Amino acid sequence: MKIVIDAFGGDYSPGEIIEGAVLSVKKYSDLTIILTGKLGEIDKYFTTHKLSRERIEIVDAPDVIDANEAPTTAIKREGTSLGEAFNILKVDSSVDALISCGNTGAILAGGFLKIGRIKGISRPALAPFLPTKKGTNVLLIDCGANADCKPINLAHFAVMGSIYYSEIKGVERPKVALLSNGTEEHKGNELVKEAYKLLEKLPINFVGNIEARDIISGDVDVVVTDGFTGNVALKSIEGAVKLAMNEIKTAIKSSAVSMFGALFLKGAFKKVKSTMDYKKYGGSPFLGTKKLIIKSHGDTKRETLCFAVDLAYDSAKLNINSKFQEAFSKLEISEET
Repeated sequence: MKIVIDAFGGDYSPGEIIEGAVLSVKKYSDLTIILTGKLGEIDKYFTTHKLSRERIEIVDAPDVIDANEAPTTAIKREGTSLGEAFNILKVDSSVDALISCGNTGAILAGGFLKIGRIKGISRPALAPFLPTKKGTNVLLIDCGANADCKPINLAHFAVMGSIYYSEIKGVERPKVALLSNGTEEHKGNELVKEAYKLLEKLPINFVGNIEARDIISGDVDVVVTDGFTGNVALKSIEGAVKLAMNEIKTAIKSSAVSMFGALFLKGAFKKVKSTMDYKKYGGSPFLGTKKLIIKSHGDTKRETLCFAVDLAYDSAKLNINSKFQEAFSKLEISEET
């Protein structure tokens, strides 16, 4: 198993990325990690911190893609850590996956332009796992790769989401729902209403529409939407969770009595914080490309990088892409169906 990691993507690179890579190869005895980035800085970090380089390879890439760069132009530029990672993923058949915490647009552009999509899949999609109030996870697909979609795109997202959830979570027939402004079949804009008709005909466990407030209810396993709506929903959920946690902290600190009472609830607060911490979910797989790509969070530290490696490792071991290829080779559905 080989995974290539952009060592200079994210706010805490390269140090935290290197630390996470070292921890990951210790966890998996059959894993080799390739780090791309400024060779001198990576070498210096390993030497200064006396880290083992066992099963870690380093490929020099002297340039870094900035967070504000135009994605398509940036990914085509020679010598960047992300661009070199994509080059390795594309040409080296022994490399199973790529992970980056860098510029989201550039990662998506690399997936589209350098790797390409699996035959039969109209659009690849970002699909992060989110925590639910029932202690399970829900897969939200798409979360930003495709701002404008056609009904057939949402149908393909539903198939990919169902397969991915089933394989990663071990659920035989995941419940798939379509994000709308009401649960009734007739609710939604034209995109949603037309997509609904297609999802009904798919070989998946489609349970109808779901409203945004119920995404993390735990009642369904996969929520399907276009990339624009999904990204807004994701950030709204993250913002609401952050607000709730801050309000709890403020309320606790408001008086001596509340601070004393909070001591008895410390364990419960820690459990809630752990459950709702998005960093423990590693990042978003970019489903539908010919090779596995994981977009991790920009503020990723070593623990989160390890979770991203876990996700990539499990996805590769389960041959997710071959499952997609098999399913889409048999899929008989179009917008005219």
